[in-house]
Amino acid sequence: MNLAKRLANLAAEMRDCVMRIVLQRVSRAEVCVGNAAIGEIGRGLVVFVGFTHADGSAEIAWMVEKVLGLRVFADDDGKMNRSVTEVSGSLLVVSQFTLYGDVRKGRRPSFVEAARPEVAIPLYQAFVSALRQAGAAVATGEFGAEMKVDLLNDGPVTLVLERSPKGAE
Repeated sequence: MNLAKRLANLAAEMRDCVMRIVLQRVSRAEVCVGNAAIGEIGRGLVVFVGFTHADGSAEIAWMVEKVLGLRVFADDDGKMNRSVTEVSGSLLVVSQFTLYGDVRKGRRPSFVEAARPEVAIPLYQAFVSALRQAGAAVATGEFGAEMKVDLLNDGPVTLVLERSPKGAE
């Protein structure tokens, strides 16, 4: 394959790379490492977040606004019309590189698109910090740890959020 075609393929793959979240509305949730609970919330959202090597501050800012503004909680008429902040809910944020598991080939997932820890850890910390700076009550898991997440999905309501890297929208 010639260099131009390889570069075109790489550019196409980069356009597909996105910050990715699986969000679940919950009545309660807890994350444990070993036998110890390290984060827990009552009513709110569990946010499983994965990063790719192309993510940065623009994707984080967009995702913070989206997560905090999503109207997924019921109003007085039973319609999903309130955000997590409007219902005084909390967030449990758990890093999850497996959101980038590519299973198109073979039987073992490939995690090539997942950001390496030296990239993902600062992104994860920036995401949690931005949520807190926006006024959200945030509990977290432990980056890179083997975690057990126990949650009671409310609804159930589960959404997948993705944010393309800069300029690839």
